[in-house]
Amino acid sequence: MIVDKSTGMTSHDVVARVRRATGERSIGHLGTLDPMATGVLPLLLGKFTRLAQFFGPLKKTYTGTIRFGFATDTYDAEGQPAGGAVDVFLTLDQVRSAASRFQGEVEQMPPPFSAKKIAGKPAYKLARAGEEPKLKPVPITIHRFEITSFEGDIAAFLMTVSSGGYVRSVAHELGRALGCGGHLASLRRIAAGPFEIENAIGLAEAEALAAKGALSERMPHPRTLLPDLPSVTADVFSASRIRNGVAVNLPEFSQSALVKVFEGQTRLIAIGRRIAGTLFQPIVVLG
Repeated sequence: MIVDKSTGMTSHDVVARVRRATGERSIGHLGTLDPMATGVLPLLLGKFTRLAQFFGPLKKTYTGTIRFGFATDTYDAEGQPAGGAVDVFLTLDQVRSAASRFQGEVEQMPPPFSAKKIAGKPAYKLARAGEEPKLKPVPITIHRFEITSFEGDIAAFLMTVSSGGYVRSVAHELGRALGCGGHLASLRRIAAGPFEIENAIGLAEAEALAAKGALSERMPHPRTLLPDLPSVTADVFSASRIRNGVAVNLPEFSQSALVKVFEGQTRLIAIGRRIAGTLFQPIVVLG
């Protein structure tokens, strides 16, 4: 299920509301969104939580705005100003020139108010207690960082970044590079891996559909999940053996090491690993 998260909610809040709406206790998400951020939050429900291991790190795409003139302690608009504000006298070309340095493979310092663990404790808990988290830079890839407009002290942007990258840190560092300070003013995730905002659903609509038993109409088709894995359809006999964890020969042979095994067009029953030739062993059985 692809949720279009509203601002002011944590990812945990979203999961809690979907649990209440669906009655499904087992729900996980593929990538946290900060409370200030909106947009794509993919959820795995019920037996599909067992597929999380196959998604891996998801590249994320965002739109948002950066406000220049002062930095904040959290690197975003929810934090406290860090130092006094200054007047901003920048041009679009100047901002774009500085932003061009923040692309490709870079070493990024996570924000002090982040979920990065230090000796098993989240950095934000240390920061809230008045301690300075001893964070280390981490390698990330910024695939795209485009300043789409600039007016007054606000720059709008489009960014695609690898898993583990903090847009807040880019905003903070860009403000520092321009000599005036800056922080993330707004953020919207428009894609997380194969999950896109065009297919997302707001929580209110999801709750209304769940009450009518029609939520599945707004969920992705099972064959679109894990697009890098080919889909194979098992016959009735093979499907029965797969459900019992028995290796089977699948007629639609693929050279891929892993396949999605379907019974019919929509019932995903397993993820299979090729042993040899057309013989596949189910490694996750979904029923």
